[in-house]
Amino acid sequence: MNSLPRLCLITDRRIVRKGTPTEAVKAALDGGVRMVQLREKDLPIRDLLTLAEETRDLTRAYGALLFINDRLDVAICAEADGVHLPQNGLPVGGIRPVVPKGMRVGVSTHSLAEATEAQANGAEFVTFGPVYETLSKAAYGEPVGVPVLKETCRSLRIPVYALGGITAGRVGEVLEAGAFGVGLISAILGQDDIQAAAREFSALVER
Repeated sequence: MNSLPRLCLITDRRIVRKGTPTEAVKAALDGGVRMVQLREKDLPIRDLLTLAEETRDLTRAYGALLFINDRLDVAICAEADGVHLPQNGLPVGGIRPVVPKGMRVGVSTHSLAEATEAQANGAEFVTFGPVYETLSKAAYGEPVGVPVLKETCRSLRIPVYALGGITAGRVGEVLEAGAFGVGLISAILGQDDIQAAAREFSALVER
């Protein structure tokens, strides 16, 4: 099983400025992204499955990992590498009996308590944030801040991906705080040159 990459692209087709969602993911893969979380909550289930299968074909061609947000059924049908559970979604412990062997499980968390619980229940990694102020994560409340991120990373044994307001200038700060990697949406997909943005962040997380 491949080790986890340090850069995770989280999709949102609504912010892609040109081309199809699949073309946007391909551009990111061309820029060095090797972990994609397909997060398209508003898509009808059949459309989501179609997009998941198209994305899976791409990620396999690049040797990248594909995680499906929330929908374990789609992750299984699309033969994805894993499923990423929202905080208010299915519990990790509850799905373990039906998760195929080798399929990884991540969990979205927004506090030290949530991250600790996710680890205790068997999550293999967590995303944590929003670390900084960001419109895409405004629904999750005030930013947790770097000190709380640092405390969380010190407390957990599993990888922690920092997300929310991550810019090129902030990558070093969150990695110094102990984050294993970063999760990005608009910093890559919201750019005119997706490949160049992905290349920049890929280099930053590997320094």
